[in-house]
Amino acid sequence: MRCIIKNWLGTTLGAMAVIGSAMLQPAMAETVLRVAMTAGDVPSTIGQPDQGFEGYRFVGYSLYDPLILWDLSRADVVADLRPGLATSWAVDPADPRRWILQLRQGVKWHDGCDFTAADVVWNFARVTDEKAPQFHPKQFALIRDRTNNMEKVEAVDDYTVAVTTRQVDALLPYQLSYWFMVSRCKLESLNYDYAAYQKSPSGTGPYKFARLVPQERLELLKNPHYWDSKRIPKHDRLVLIPMPEATTRAAALLSNQVDFIEAPLPDTIPRLQSAGMQIVTNGYPHNWAYQLNFVDGPFKDVRVRKAANVALNRAEMKELLRGYMIESYSTLLPSMPYYGEPSFKPTHDPKQATALLKEAGCYPCKITFAISTSGSGQMQPLPMNELVKAQLEAVGFKVKLEVMDWNALLDLVRPGRAKASNIDAINVSRSMQDPYSALFRHVYTKAQAPAGSNWGHYSNAAVDALIEDIYATFDAKAQLAKLTKLNEMLTDDAVMLWVAHDVNPRALHPRVQGFVQAQSWFQDLTPIRVLD
Repeated sequence: MRCIIKNWLGTTLGAMAVIGSAMLQPAMAETVLRVAMTAGDVPSTIGQPDQGFEGYRFVGYSLYDPLILWDLSRADVVADLRPGLATSWAVDPADPRRWILQLRQGVKWHDGCDFTAADVVWNFARVTDEKAPQFHPKQFALIRDRTNNMEKVEAVDDYTVAVTTRQVDALLPYQLSYWFMVSRCKLESLNYDYAAYQKSPSGTGPYKFARLVPQERLELLKNPHYWDSKRIPKHDRLVLIPMPEATTRAAALLSNQVDFIEAPLPDTIPRLQSAGMQIVTNGYPHNWAYQLNFVDGPFKDVRVRKAANVALNRAEMKELLRGYMIESYSTLLPSMPYYGEPSFKPTHDPKQATALLKEAGCYPCKITFAISTSGSGQMQPLPMNELVKAQLEAVGFKVKLEVMDWNALLDLVRPGRAKASNIDAINVSRSMQDPYSALFRHVYTKAQAPAGSNWGHYSNAAVDALIEDIYATFDAKAQLAKLTKLNEMLTDDAVMLWVAHDVNPRALHPRVQGFVQAQSWFQDLTPIRVLD
């Protein structure tokens, strides 16, 4: 198994080429944190980032703020919501579809303008109203999964907004945490020229834009006037560097060209530790799985879906990753409060897998997976997919891997299976940070792509009815019981091919101090101090 990783390493770290001058040691007068991302390019800076949740993690929550933020200050609990640009939110007692949000006063955009309710209304039109001058089609595509149920946003007064949903939505606060506010003042001054705005974006976040070199780096400066004094960065400059090759990231850290790297290869971790690097890990709401095509190929048969799940030897995958994963047998972690007790327990059983394929009349069973070379939350996609392929083929599948860049895979995902009917499954790691992300978005009929994230067009009337019941349930105890039932239903229907939950290893230079790895896809870099 280890040889699979070694084949992908290609060369030893000592033979790696020296990273270019873009990552030279910064001047001593300024403290600089240099981060090597897994992304293949710098995430978009115009509001909603691309490059998956890595774009959100490093660019979105750095330059901008949503109305509601995630509390990333602790490592010992799963991150939950906290006030952002909104200080409070509640359902209108007279209308369960209407939420009232009180906005934070005294907040300034990076360009000096005041943040008010008019900015929130304007930002809603920016990602929903194609007739508005500020509308941006790609920004619409990147956030519509979160805004589809929002019917309108109104300013009640200068510091109060009302959000009305199309259907009752008890989970709306989670959706608002992914929607970033950009400066109306700045974009209007540029006559809605997004190319110009990209070169000098303006948000309200803890960092301000400094410089962008496409495909090379994004530089941000601390915002000394950030509204949350506890989150004013403890370093002067943040440099974000796209570096999709794991061996290149490790070589850059070892050669003092970066300070912080995402997703080191498990086989390089001992080398990093022996060089004095810090390795930090923590469980978080993550699912490394395959979304399945329920219309065009063999996975529309539940027997084939179950065969694939029992074919996998997840303990072998864990060995491949040197223990840096948790075995996945459902969308959720068993420790999550709404895991329940599913009847289908996909433990490794190759004989049962072969029998199920023969019973389904799909033996050998030809399938094609779309996978990426790297990306946000993708762990080590190439060696992991090679092992999955080998295990599936051992029971009677014939697997073809279609390999592509991370953003290319995301571009394949958004339109849905209708635009890629030859693809039987997509390997895109997913967040489980909230009930919608974990359980709704991939199975709800109303969320079928391109309208939402249900790429494979799964459809089940009983599942839809339960989801709509959960949306209308505001009582926490009753909601928990219904979410538990939903996870049991989805697991028993084998709606995905489950493989692993990540433990999110990162490697930090010893001069990096103060980082708290939250149980979240998102992380707060502002507490980090970079020592001389």
